[in-house]
Amino acid sequence: MKKAPLYSRSRRPGPGPAVPAVAATSAEPAAPAAPGRRQRALQAWRRHERRLWWLGLLLVLALAWAWRAGPSGKPALTIEQIDHLMRKSIAEKPLDSAAARAYEKVIPSVVRVVGYAKDEDDTPDHAKAARESTETPARPEAGQRKEAARAKEPEMKERGVGTGVVIIDNGTILTNLHVVLGAEQVKVTFMDGLEAEARLVSVMPEHDLAVLQSRKIPDDLAAATMRGTADLRPGDRVMAVGFPFGVGPSASEGVVSGLKREFRSPEGDRLLTNLIQFDAAANPGNSGGPLVTMEGEVVGIVTAILNPTKQRVFVGIGFAVPIENAAAGAGMPPF
Repeated sequence: MKKAPLYSRSRRPGPGPAVPAVAATSAEPAAPAAPGRRQRALQAWRRHERRLWWLGLLLVLALAWAWRAGPSGKPALTIEQIDHLMRKSIAEKPLDSAAARAYEKVIPSVVRVVGYAKDEDDTPDHAKAARESTETPARPEAGQRKEAARAKEPEMKERGVGTGVVIIDNGTILTNLHVVLGAEQVKVTFMDGLEAEARLVSVMPEHDLAVLQSRKIPDDLAAATMRGTADLRPGDRVMAVGFPFGVGPSASEGVVSGLKREFRSPEGDRLLTNLIQFDAAANPGNSGGPLVTMEGEVVGIVTAILNPTKQRVFVGIGFAVPIENAAAGAGMPPF
């Protein structure tokens, strides 16, 4: 480090004693000390005092706005208040019942099934007269022959009304065998109003089931959702959908009363086993209709009602064939 040169003063009157160099050095003024942090901060504050005041004011305003926009600081709701608000909301906008949702889900797959057969006893009188006229030896003309031919054929008469459920969207329908047994013609009516003839594909007498195939189907036909009965228990809510006494579609709600029941037909010629017992109202016309859960899934096919009297009306005991048996008869894979 380069040292500063030292100078000594000479007195004009004359030479005197030499002044030591150290004394001269001590007479030099001390260099100013470097400013500390506090001093530097003070200097910066003085330089930017106006800007800092404005910045502080903006920060205070921002905090005030955030406090007003934030939580109001109200106390939390009590259980009683929450319960009151929930009841009020439900009263203003009631929730759909589970049965209503189930009905809406399954109803597009429900069909009305009608069996027709020729009845000789109900041949009109004019047809009988025309038939008798053809028996005369006189040779009828062509028009008379056609009229006579039509007169010879008895009219088709409705012999049974039941219900069916679409299980495949190609028009495959499940119903009861006793609904179509002995029918020479079967017609089905879909929920959109389309009426079509149906042919009998297969029968399962041991389960009183029949599989139909409709010759025409709606463009938007949907098959029902089926569910196995392995987890079905007494007390589970179910609904029967169909056309009781031809009126419908109608829905009735109840519960599963029992499982693995047996039922013998009133004629005594057929014993049905492994049935689901339920107490949802069912009457003639419900036969072949679906028994559905509150999720709208088919667990059985309504097949019979038990009435110890000769009246064919519901008294609280209905039976359905488990859907596993019905699906197997239709060639569908087991659940």
